[in-house]
Amino acid sequence: MKTFSINSLGCKVNQYESQQIRELLENFGLHKVEPSNKPDLVVINSCCVTHTASAKSRQCIRKTQKQSPNAVIIVSGCLPTVQIGELNSMAEDVHLIRNRSDLADTLSCIINNKAATLTSQRTQSCPDTTIKAKKSYKIKYKNELNNNMNLPPLTSFEGQTRAFLKIQDGCDGYCTYCIVPKTRPFVRSKPADEVLNEAQALVESGHREIVVTGIFLGAYGRETVRRKNWLDQQNNHLADLLDKMAEIPNLARIRLSSLEPADLTPRLLDTLCQHPNIMPHLHLSLQSGSDNILRKMCRQYRIEEFREKVDSAKSRLDRPAITTDIIVGFPGETDADFEQTVNMAKIVGFAKMHVFTFSPRKGTAAADMQDSIDNKVIKQRSKILRDLNIELGLKYRRQFIGETAEILIEKDNGQCSGRSERYFTVYLNKTEKKQKRNSIVGVKLIENRENGMAGTISHPKIQ
Repeated sequence: MKTFSINSLGCKVNQYESQQIRELLENFGLHKVEPSNKPDLVVINSCCVTHTASAKSRQCIRKTQKQSPNAVIIVSGCLPTVQIGELNSMAEDVHLIRNRSDLADTLSCIINNKAATLTSQRTQSCPDTTIKAKKSYKIKYKNELNNNMNLPPLTSFEGQTRAFLKIQDGCDGYCTYCIVPKTRPFVRSKPADEVLNEAQALVESGHREIVVTGIFLGAYGRETVRRKNWLDQQNNHLADLLDKMAEIPNLARIRLSSLEPADLTPRLLDTLCQHPNIMPHLHLSLQSGSDNILRKMCRQYRIEEFREKVDSAKSRLDRPAITTDIIVGFPGETDADFEQTVNMAKIVGFAKMHVFTFSPRKGTAAADMQDSIDNKVIKQRSKILRDLNIELGLKYRRQFIGETAEILIEKDNGQCSGRSERYFTVYLNKTEKKQKRNSIVGVKLIENRENGMAGTISHPKIQ
């Protein structure tokens, strides 16, 4: 076994873990190749947060079987961890990693050619099914797996200028629409010294920006995401960590992936204000502007708190970009509920909204709720919000015309572009001299566009 490829689906956490898998396999002496080159080993790091994500994961498995019929196929990630029947029809040569802690040892056993078939827990009704595998690989979990090998910390984030760094995993919040507490039920945090060492290694490998991520980032340092079970109701562990991270030499940018309103504590705002290399961009998940729907979703905040936290952030930070997620068509969402969401979006003035249409996810409480919304109505409401997203984005960016922003160059094929401090994309004029990928340049913002801004270089190289 000499070559491998990885197909990664889903969130930033999954993408981070795929990079860990890559480094582990490279440490074993394998070489990464494109899927079209028929690798010996294919790892599919799956996602199942929605029906669509699950379907894409299964489609990826089938495509890999056709494209690389002689490859050993490992399916990791979230999809194999929930036994809701979606993988029952997979062929016998697909190895499902039900328990994430088994992944590193499983890969080691396969690469070292230890045996002749692979035991995998296919279904709840038949947990000990033996899956016959190509090339006669076999792993008996009880006898062969040591359960003492972990995925390695990252030293580089291949293929990206911005590196993701997972510091937290797991959620036990059980929002009614979300299956993640079943796929990642164990709430864990990476020790601060390990985070700092990994961040230092990523910087030394050339990354200028690190995106700090987790399944529930605001619960860093806690054993549960349920704030009512926290003795002091607030969590300063994340702020303490960021204070230390921001002091790492040559780390030009730190960005937070996603927070809930209550995560934005006064202590965290103090930290954001004190360190100019922590970006003025906050992704605060709203999901709905209606308290009625938020209760049905079992979210841990209400609209008044959301507004207060946004106002607090705007009062402390210089025109921060507030971005969000919104679910349209949750069961029981009335016209009035939706109108409250629209009004809330306008009041906040989101820089960007990610609009998702609700679809019942098997295994979640919302899948069994009554009062489903007609698909036609969902499409109409989604269009309203997506049109509003364009309008609000243009309005937010308009205030920066004529000012200078610092851009991390990410793409240079044909037209250079990159992300500003406030996350919107800036496109350089095609007449500009090509800038090196991963460099940070000063750009005068001269034009507002539907998908970002256009600018001209004012300082060729800042760092």
